[in-house]
Amino acid sequence: MKESEKKGWFWYWGLKIYQFRWFVAAFWILLFIVSAAYAQKLPDRLKDSGLTPRGSESDRGFSLMQKKLGTAPSSIHIVYSSKNLDLTSEKQKNAILQSLNPLKKKDYVERIQLNQTSRLHYEKGIQLVVVELNLKSSDALNHFPEIRKLIVKPPGMKTYVDGDTATLYDIQRATKQDMHHSEMIGLPVALLVLLFIFGTVWAALIPLIIGMMSVSLTLGMTYFLSDFYSLSNFLPNIVMMLGLAIGVDYALFLVSRFREELRLGNEVPNAVAMAAQTAGKSVFFSGFAVLIGMFGMLFIKLPIIYSLCLGGVLVVFSAVTLSCTLLPALLGIFGRHINSLKVFPRTQKKWESSTVWERIANAVMKRPAVLAIIISTLLLSLMLPITRMRIGVPTADVLPPSFESRMGSEILKNNYDKRKSNPIFIVLKTKDKVEDESTIRMIQSYENKIRRTPGVMEVSSFIDALGKHSPKETSILLSLAATKEQMEKEKLVKGNYTLLKIVPKSDPGTAVAADLVKRMRKVKINQAEHFVTGQTALRVDMLDRIFSGLPYLMWFIIAVTYLILLYAFKSVLIPLKAVVMNILSLGASLGIVVIIFQYGWLADDLRITSTGYVSIIMPVTIFCIVFGISMDYEVFLISRIKEEYDQTGDNNRSTAVGLQKTGSLISSAALILMVVVGSFIFTNIEITKALGVGLFCAIFIDATLIRIIVVPALMKLLGPANWWAPKWMWRRS
Repeated sequence: MKESEKKGWFWYWGLKIYQFRWFVAAFWILLFIVSAAYAQKLPDRLKDSGLTPRGSESDRGFSLMQKKLGTAPSSIHIVYSSKNLDLTSEKQKNAILQSLNPLKKKDYVERIQLNQTSRLHYEKGIQLVVVELNLKSSDALNHFPEIRKLIVKPPGMKTYVDGDTATLYDIQRATKQDMHHSEMIGLPVALLVLLFIFGTVWAALIPLIIGMMSVSLTLGMTYFLSDFYSLSNFLPNIVMMLGLAIGVDYALFLVSRFREELRLGNEVPNAVAMAAQTAGKSVFFSGFAVLIGMFGMLFIKLPIIYSLCLGGVLVVFSAVTLSCTLLPALLGIFGRHINSLKVFPRTQKKWESSTVWERIANAVMKRPAVLAIIISTLLLSLMLPITRMRIGVPTADVLPPSFESRMGSEILKNNYDKRKSNPIFIVLKTKDKVEDESTIRMIQSYENKIRRTPGVMEVSSFIDALGKHSPKETSILLSLAATKEQMEKEKLVKGNYTLLKIVPKSDPGTAVAADLVKRMRKVKINQAEHFVTGQTALRVDMLDRIFSGLPYLMWFIIAVTYLILLYAFKSVLIPLKAVVMNILSLGASLGIVVIIFQYGWLADDLRITSTGYVSIIMPVTIFCIVFGISMDYEVFLISRIKEEYDQTGDNNRSTAVGLQKTGSLISSAALILMVVVGSFIFTNIEITKALGVGLFCAIFIDATLIRIIVVPALMKLLGPANWWAPKWMWRRS
């Protein structure tokens, strides 16, 4: 990645963009206006959390429950509370049900009933109603505003609507608010930082324009893609965060190089061409590396990861494309006026004459071993919490307490037995009709095996509902039309399908409950197929998808990172150090996420609700993004060091000079990234907050402790060995 004065392809590309600069700018501005109109509408079209592992046993089990047994595709929970009324009395129960008569008349409402789940303690002021809907989750989401209007508060009561549909609806609302909130906080602060870095208004505005347009174009494209694919409602926040961060970051390097060329006395066309030849080339290859990292997400077979992969790929592609086309065009249009409208002039003079990076470089080179050991020990210590990381599936608790579905969810958790509210289901598909005596005997035998499985509290099926008679008596009862109709109405049996409900002894989200699911799946049954499903089984299958794909994802990204840096620098050790340093910064940032979100440290100060777990998508997303961003800093730092080393052959001097030349730029870029991702810490959704915390910490660690201290220290310690490579590699360079 040597930055050379030689006119290459990127130089001619920059010159060509300059020649057609007005046309290029007009094209992108028109496209931005069109995409912005659709970008605002995107959150309303995202009607899926993306957390269902498609094709898994739990997914097939849910599908069979709906298609074969007739269970409702979706439902909502209405929580009633009162300080003065006894909501468990028949009078108040009737009042609640009567208030729902307008809703009951809707043809998509299948059944409305009071919840029969056991309570943790007797609380007279709490009541729960379950409304089963004959609607798919996406259709239920469309009807939710109408449903909410039809839920009338009886006198003296408060209502909170909860359930998957209500949670998805609130996440949509929160996503819209977060997008607006991040713009209101992140953009002004980023502009202030850019003004401080560049010292002129136009130079500060251009990177923000590139970042905003990258986000808008991506969200606009995603709007149309949502017609063909079911995309996760977490996608817009990831696109907003990554697009602003990378778009501004890439523009920062190009604008800086353009202004440097102008200071050297180059004419505007040559300055644009040389910025494209140097910084533009680095941006192109860095963006390519980030894209490959994003594609690594495809090893995780979950819709939400696929959605984040799509959003990440599109926004990085948009940022790179805009940086290589629109940005050179804007630089050509502004020309030397980019240095007009100066702000903070005194600060800029002090900044330009500062020798702070020279002093840091010299200090690091004096004590490389001590500094490398201290920083590495610190980072390894921050990684320790990962060993106790608890992975969880996002539910209503990712929302702030002010949202209705979150409040309803908290009331349910505090008053109802979670084990009975979220049982494990087993769908049995028998070869013969369920009412046959031999089939009943087989089901009874299987049910007894499940009942004897360690960790099971209760097991129930149509056999238990009919009174636990002998197989022959149960067969006779089930053959009666009225009895069979009643069992079908209860969704316990139909045709050759049967449903078993298992209540575990442990809470649904625990590792013990997950082990129970795995044990039950191993219980054999002859002459029948069985599908273990339910929320606990769903979590098990999600974790299996994550953990089975994670090693492939990690090795893919590590190998690609190594090979790209090996090709770029013709060195065996430099790519290896880069990978190790990336793992250290990644591990330390994940450790901090665990400390805050799982342990609850500093949660109140950051206005974060500690969920007691780390979201299931967090390790994957942070890993892919951090490796890509770290690659940027590695490329820019080592490129400068190698440029100097090629001229002098002095490893120590080239390391010091490389740090002096890039320290300010990398720190500035990192500061911008931290401002952008840091603004998401103060948004609504806890997943977005966690990503903000994780990325903020990773960028800070990478740009300060890693790039400024550890990398130069290791370069000093290894000396000429840094640049060793097999002879065949040098012959092809």
